[in-house]
Amino acid sequence: MAIEIGTKFQISKEIKGYYNSARALTITNISGQTVQFILGDGKGHGSMPLQHLHYLLKRTELTQIANKRQFIQDVQTEEEIG
Repeated sequence: MAIEIGTKFQISKEIKGYYNSARALTITNISGQTVQFILGDGKGHGSMPLQHLHYLLKRTELTQIANKRQFIQDVQTEEEIG
C-alpha cells in the first residue's frame, strides 16, 4: 500500500488511548522514513517512523479510510465493466 499525503486512517479501539482517543489520523507530510500526521477532532498531531505505520497497518490497528474521490472512481469503473 502506498502511503501518500492526505491519506486518512481509522484508529482501532485497542490503541485509541495512545492517540488522545482520536478516531482517525491523516498523513500531512512524509519526510524520508518519517510520517507526520494530525489526529481527528482536533486532538493533536504527531509523527512516527514509516516502518511503524506499516506495522500498525499489518496488525489492522489502523485501517485506511477510502476518500470520496477514490470511491467515485471505483464506482464509475464498476459501471464501465458491468
